[in-house]
Amino acid sequence: MTTHAAALVAAPATPRRAGADPLRQAVEHLGHVLPRRADSTVLLDFLEDDLREGLDALGDIEAHFADVLEALQPGALSPLSMIQAGDDQLVLQRLEVLMDVVTRVRRRLSRAAGLMREASTT
Repeated sequence: MTTHAAALVAAPATPRRAGADPLRQAVEHLGHVLPRRADSTVLLDFLEDDLREGLDALGDIEAHFADVLEALQPGALSPLSMIQAGDDQLVLQRLEVLMDVVTRVRRRLSRAAGLMREASTT
């Protein structure tokens, strides 16, 4: 099952051609409106990393629910398949990662907004 999150994560991180990596393209677009300083560059790098990490965690969480739905299909339905599908510790770990990443992204976007405002007043 291909999802929007999976498509963004699967995009190659290195190409610079337009449309090759929507996540990188979005971060680069933000970079065009920030002041050209070292702290802006570092912020953009961290934001891109956080977005990739969050989308990766989101993909793992979505895969967990796809596995649960699969376990509930008539051909696979059994007490063991339900226990196995529900006992996925990885999904709990990925939820914790996602909560942490959401907090970091929020903080970085707030910092980017401050830098944008600073750039527009100078």
